[in-house]
Parts: sequence; C-alpha cells; structure tokens
Amino acid sequence: MIDSTAQIHPSAVVEAGAVIGPGVKVGAFTYIGSDVEIGAETEIMSHVVIKGPTTIGKQNRIFQFASIGEACQDLKYAGEPTKLVIGDRNTIRESVTMHRGTVQDEGITIVGNDNLFMINAHVAHDCVIGDRCIFANNATLAGHVKVADHAIIGGMSAIHQFCHIGAHCMLGGGSIVVKDVPPFVMAQGNHCAPFGINVEGLKRRGYSKPAIMAIRKAYKLIYRSGKTLAEARPEIEALAQEHEEVNTFIEFLDKSTRGIIR
Repeated sequence: MIDSTAQIHPSAVVEAGAVIGPGVKVGAFTYIGSDVEIGAETEIMSHVVIKGPTTIGKQNRIFQFASIGEACQDLKYAGEPTKLVIGDRNTIRESVTMHRGTVQDEGITIVGNDNLFMINAHVAHDCVIGDRCIFANNATLAGHVKVADHAIIGGMSAIHQFCHIGAHCMLGGGSIVVKDVPPFVMAQGNHCAPFGINVEGLKRRGYSKPAIMAIRKAYKLIYRSGKTLAEARPEIEALAQEHEEVNTFIEFLDKSTRGIIR
C-alpha cells in the first residue's frame, strides 16, 4: 500500500505488499521489498536497497547506497524470516549497512530514535541500539552488540560480538572493543582501555555537578582504587543511595557477560 501523498521516483522499484506512509520520498533507482514498512515523512535518497521484514519509523533520512534489512552474514542463517526495526528521526548516511536478526537470538535487530550513522557504518544481526547515539565513519558492530543511549562510537572502531556499550560512553577513533564498556566512560585504543569520564557529554545532557562528581567517584572505585569489582561494589552501592545516577553503573555490571574493559 502506497499513501497518495508519497513521492516515488519513476525509476524506483517498490514491490507489491510494501507499505509506504504519508509524505514519504523515494529517490531514483531505489529498491524497496515487499516486506518493508516505511513511516510518515521518511526520505530515502537514490540507489538505496531496503529488504525485509523491515519496519522503519517516521522522519528518517536514508542516503544513497545504504543497504537496509539485508540477510545477515552469520553462516548459521538459513533464510528464516527475521526482522529489522528502525525507530524515528534517524540519519543513515551513505553506504551504511544494517542486517536483520537471527533465530539464534531474538530474531530481530533494533535501532532506536534520533541516531546518526555516518558513512559506511555497519550494524550486524541482532544488535540493539538505543537513542541519540552517534556512529562515526566506518564504525562496525559485530552481531549481538548492545549500545545504550547517547553513546558515541569513533570512526574506524570495531566492537566484538556480544559486547555491551554503556550509556553516555565515548569511544575514540580506531578502538578495538572486546569487552563491555561501562556507562559514562571515555575509552580508546587496541585493545580499548578507559581513560576517564565523559564529563562534557554529561554537562550537555543536564547532569548536575554533584551527579557528575558521584559518577567520577564510582569510576575511580572501579578503575583507580586497586580493588576488585567485588570489593568496590559495596562502596558503589552506598554512593548510589545518595545519587541515583550511579545506579546506571550497578545495572550495567549486573548485565555484563564479557567482563569490562580495563
């Protein structure tokens, strides 16, 4: 079904069964498969390929040569009808690739809202990405990676499968990430190592000075005290009683499966 207000270039191919919402724009030589749903006012430039099952929300911008909703590169994938779901107001730049999920996980790749994917970024199968993240040029996620809100992934960075990237993290360019990165942390290198808290990012997002001080103290307990995580945990929990922002550290550590970067 194609809404009457959608603008589709004559050279574009939209397969029967695709759902194209109000005000959608589709550029020249773009291909949209039959199992694709595109929300209102999304703009798709020329030479884009979108396959499904894929659902795309409203007011997204997808630039030329992006490949969205393609079958994943996992050798175990055998053509099962897995999904890609993209939220609202994302900017997906040239040559970005996003793949559908696998039945070995939840069968779905999820991208939240208001994210920026710069040129040639890759989102592999079964990844879950939050809101307002930035992926610089050539940032690459392996399968099953989770990226929380407001994370920034530097250009040419690669994240190992099943890793978790915490909220408000900032990874420098060229980082190779093989373990989980706790929230608020700035890190960089091969292998990626922490070097402080993303203070400027927290200020921009309205965190108070006492909250930032508490987050910094929790960071020091984890990375500078010489204590093990088990030894530091009671002090971090006590700090969280006074500053709820520190609970983000605790929740992240509880869910970590690969261990954290050191």
